[in-house]
Amino acid sequence: MRSLALITASLLAAVPAQAAKISDISTTNLGEQALRFFTFQDPSLRYALVGSVLLGITCGLLGSFIVVRKMALVGDALSHAVLPGVALGFLWGQTKDPVAIFVGATIAGLIGTAVVGLIKQTTRLKEDAALGLVLASFFAVGICLVTMIQRLPTGNKSGIDKFLFGQAAAISAGDVRLMLLVTVLSVAAIALFYKECLVTSFDVDFARAAGFPTQLIHHGIMLLLAFAIVVALQAVGVVLVSAMLITPAAAAYLLTDRMHRMLLLAALFGMLAGAIGAFTSFLGNNLPTGPFMVLGASAVFLGAFLFGPQHGVLARWWKRRSRAGRINRENSLKSIYRILEEREFRGEDVALRELAEFRHESIEEARAGTLELSRHGLVTRGEEGNVVFFTPTGWQRACEIVRNHRLWELYLTNAVQFAADHVHEDADKIEHVIGTETVREIERRLQFANRDPHGRLIPGLEDIYPAVTGRRA
Repeated sequence: MRSLALITASLLAAVPAQAAKISDISTTNLGEQALRFFTFQDPSLRYALVGSVLLGITCGLLGSFIVVRKMALVGDALSHAVLPGVALGFLWGQTKDPVAIFVGATIAGLIGTAVVGLIKQTTRLKEDAALGLVLASFFAVGICLVTMIQRLPTGNKSGIDKFLFGQAAAISAGDVRLMLLVTVLSVAAIALFYKECLVTSFDVDFARAAGFPTQLIHHGIMLLLAFAIVVALQAVGVVLVSAMLITPAAAAYLLTDRMHRMLLLAALFGMLAGAIGAFTSFLGNNLPTGPFMVLGASAVFLGAFLFGPQHGVLARWWKRRSRAGRINRENSLKSIYRILEEREFRGEDVALRELAEFRHESIEEARAGTLELSRHGLVTRGEEGNVVFFTPTGWQRACEIVRNHRLWELYLTNAVQFAADHVHEDADKIEHVIGTETVREIERRLQFANRDPHGRLIPGLEDIYPAVTGRRA
C-alpha cells in the first residue's frame, strides 16, 4: 500500500505542461501522441491515468467478491442508486466538491441497499425484482435531479452531467486523493479480513455455524462496494461502472480456481483496463476514457474466454478433440485384442481386413486408424500396412481397456443387479475414464473375479504388466 501511494505521488508530481484536458490534442500524428502519453507531461493525463488505475484496482478486488457471491446485479443496482446522492452532494454547496459528492453518493447507495433488503423481507418479491425496482426508481430520481441542476444559472458549467457517462479528463487532484484513500482502505480491509470474506463468500451457512459475523461482513463489503462505485463515477459514469466491477473479476474467474490468485488477477486486469482507457482516449480528440476502459476490460475477458488454459473455449475444444481421438484409439486397441482373443491368441498379427470387418468400417478407415495407433507407439505395421502387431505399450493399454470394460459389466450385474445384456453400452463409456484406484476397489469388491458376466476372461495383472509378472496371455 505504501508503494502504491508513492507511485501515485510521483506521477502527480511530474512536470506540468501543455493540455488541461486529456482530449485536448494539438498533434494528429499517432506516434507522436503515443510518445507524448508516456512522458506523463500533461496534468490531466496524469490525473486520468492514476485515477483509472486506482479504480481498476479497487473495482477488481471488490468485484471478485461480487462475482463469487453471485451478486452482479447488486453492483449494477448500487451503481445506479448513487446518482441521486451525487446530485444532492452537488446541491449542498453548489460546487462539484469531491467530498460532498462522495458522502452524498455513499449515503444514497446504502439507502438503496437497505430498501432492497426491506422489500425482500416485507414482500413476496425475490431479490432480482427488488434490485430492478431500486435500480429504476433511484436512477429516475437521479436523472430528474441532474436535469434540475442543468437548469440552474450555472448548471451547464457544473459538469454534473459527466457522472452519467464519465469523463476521466475532469478528474482532479482531490478526486485522485479520494480514489487513493478508497483503494488503500479496500486493500487493507481485504488483507485483514481475507479469511472471513473468503468463508462467507463460498459457504455462508458454514460461516454462520462457525460463529462468523456474516451480516456484518456482508454490510462491510457493501460499504466498500459503495465507496468503489462512487470514486469510479467520475471516470466511467453511472452507466458503465458495473462493467468495471464485473468484467475484470469475471476474466480472472475463468483463469484460476484459487481466490487469492483471482484477487491478484482481477486487480491486474482492472489496472490494465484503466491504462488502456487512458492511453486510447489520449490518441484522439474527444475520445471517452470510460468506454475505452470498459472495452479494454472486455478485451481481457475475451482473451480469457477464448484462450484460458482450463475454461477457455479453445482449451475445452482441444480437450474434447484429444479425448475423442484417445477414445477412438482405445476402441481400436480393444478391437485388435478381441480379434486375437477369438482365435485364442494364436499368432500376434491382425490383418487390416479383419480389423475393418470387426469394426464395421472400410479398409481405408481401418488403415487410417492403425496409422494413428502407430504414431502413438501402440502398434507396429507390417506387409505395407496390411498387418498390425501390438507393441508392449499397446498390449498393456488394450488389456487395461478390456479389463475396465469387463469389470464394470460384472460390477453392474453383481452389485447393482443389472441384466447382463444391458451393461455393454454403459461399460463402453466408463472403460475410458475409470481410474486406477476405482478399478482396484472394484476388484476387491468382486473378490478378484476373472470372468465377466458373459464368461469371458478378464485380463489380470500378469497380462497388463508381463515384465513384472513374467507372463503374458
